Amino acid sequence: MMDYRKLGRTDLTVSAICMGTMTFGQQNTEAEGHEQLDYAFEQGVNFLDTAELYSIPPRAETQGSTERIVGSWLAQRGGRDKVIVASKVVGRTKAEWHRPGGAEARLDRANIRYAIEGSLKRLRTDYIDLYQLHWPDRKIGTFGDDGTVYSDLPSPDDGVPIEETLAALGELVTEGKVRHVGLSNETAWGVSRYVSGAERGIGPRVVSIQNAYSLINRTFEIGLAEMAQREDVGLLAYSPLAQGFLTGKYQRGARPPGGRTTLFDRGQRYQKVNVEEAIDAYMALAVELGLDVTRLALAFVTQRPFVTSNIIGATTMEQLRADFASLEVVITPEILERINAIHFRYCNPAP
Repeated sequence: MMDYRKLGRTDLTVSAICMGTMTFGQQNTEAEGHEQLDYAFEQGVNFLDTAELYSIPPRAETQGSTERIVGSWLAQRGGRDKVIVASKVVGRTKAEWHRPGGAEARLDRANIRYAIEGSLKRLRTDYIDLYQLHWPDRKIGTFGDDGTVYSDLPSPDDGVPIEETLAALGELVTEGKVRHVGLSNETAWGVSRYVSGAERGIGPRVVSIQNAYSLINRTFEIGLAEMAQREDVGLLAYSPLAQGFLTGKYQRGARPPGGRTTLFDRGQRYQKVNVEEAIDAYMALAVELGLDVTRLALAFVTQRPFVTSNIIGATTMEQLRADFASLEVVITPEILERINAIHFRYCNPAP
């Protein structure tokens, strides 16, 4: 049965499962995307997540395609007020297709305003319920790159000031184009700066943070989990199956046809020391419990106390149905103890 949770300190209640859509427009056609969304909402989902960047992997030819597919579904389905739509503005990037003339995208007022207008047009809506910063403007390690071992501040730090970004978001809220704002791929320091900025009256209070979180990447628990619970900036967990690695389908170097890592060779975040050993251990535990590892991995994330919603995604209806079956699994204290024992043995092998 679907659970529903408050989104930060807002009056919105979102489903514990959020429908991720980043495959729409590349791995999935428009018709397949609509079928997935229909099924998810039949299961009680009221929350979906997209971004101006999508589909994935990022390409000029497909940028914005996911929002267009979501927009056509919203137009056909109706009942916009029953759907909580989240999207994102890209952070600092030199990808030349996001802004006119190949300009570098930044999180300043001009870029944010350009991005929101494009997203609203593609989504065929007058407002976005949750508008997120896809990643920080300042230079930090993101997406599991080597920068996760953070040591030196960039000098000079030429990032757009957080206060400027927050003020720009505030204008969108005042104008009714955005209801609430959130962060993504952010650090505890970044969250604290956005929260303190809102407390000083600079802009709206952030209500969520979308970061990677899974059995093999629990780094969110170091600092950010406390922030999420004490400040009501709940986690929207992405990659709960570690880009499919936690299904076991890529073990021993396997590359099944149609898999994202097979198609795009983008799994490096999950090809690190001890990842395979950790997945073997979780797969063995799942077998002992009479489960498949997919259901175990998803149930673990959904039931964490600092998680507002678990963002799932699939390329086939079979995968999507298996994902929703995780709602039937209860992570008891005894199961959590077994999970933690594996975690302590192979601590965060894929941050």
